[in-house]
Amino acid sequence: MTLKNYLFVMTVLTLACFGIFFFVAITINPFSTNWVGYGLFYFSLFLSLSGFATIIGFLIRFVALKKELAFNLVKVSFRQSFLFSLFFVIALFLKANDLFNWLNLVLLILIFSVLELFLINYKKSRN
Repeated sequence: MTLKNYLFVMTVLTLACFGIFFFVAITINPFSTNWVGYGLFYFSLFLSLSGFATIIGFLIRFVALKKELAFNLVKVSFRQSFLFSLFFVIALFLKANDLFNWLNLVLLILIFSVLELFLINYKKSRN
């Protein structure tokens, strides 16, 4: 798949995920839904944010790091957008359940930082 096709497909799928997210957010009543409604909300938000952050992260890296291969930039931007979206959705879930405080935020930041460092070092050790 060429870079142009990848960006086109990723943009179309991200727009579709945002459409699904807005549909779920408008349709589901948070006061009368069960775990399925909340699951759809958080999952569609995760997919939307992940696609959006992947595209933006790739474009910023592509402009700033012109000497890197596009394939490597796609991998890094997808990995980091996945972690960012997961962090954001978990923080939002904690906030919705009144569990979000500074200690949980610090723990989340530490967990995701260690995970990112592990993934970076794992990549370097395989090469």
